[in-house]
Amino acid sequence: MAEYERSRTMPAQPDQVFDRAADVGRLDAWLPDALHVHPEEPPAVTVHEDRSDEDTSALLRTERDQMRIEWGTREQGSYAGWLQVAGIGSGTSEVTVHLSFFEGGHDPGERAAREALDRSLERLEEQVRAG
Repeated sequence: MAEYERSRTMPAQPDQVFDRAADVGRLDAWLPDALHVHPEEPPAVTVHEDRSDEDTSALLRTERDQMRIEWGTREQGSYAGWLQVAGIGSGTSEVTVHLSFFEGGHDPGERAAREALDRSLERLEEQVRAG
């Protein structure tokens, strides 16, 4: 099993950051470029990965009262993750994303995972700033 985690401070209130991150219709705006989420009957989603040109059944749950999003594969249980938003005062928030890969086939490796997480958090901040 491999686990990766990255955090980033964002210049916005936690509610604003969470609302942007949890908008299922806009996940593609901040997720890694190669992933596309298609909503189904909540909490079900389908994740399309450009690299493999495969669709994967997944679950996506949002817990607004906890400022947390959790996701993972449905049938095969190959990966899971979460995003947590926390207020740190003065109108800023810290966003932490954590990924767990249970099968080697989905694990992109440490360097690629960290780069993808950093870029996703950067893109989320761009979305938050754009309002």
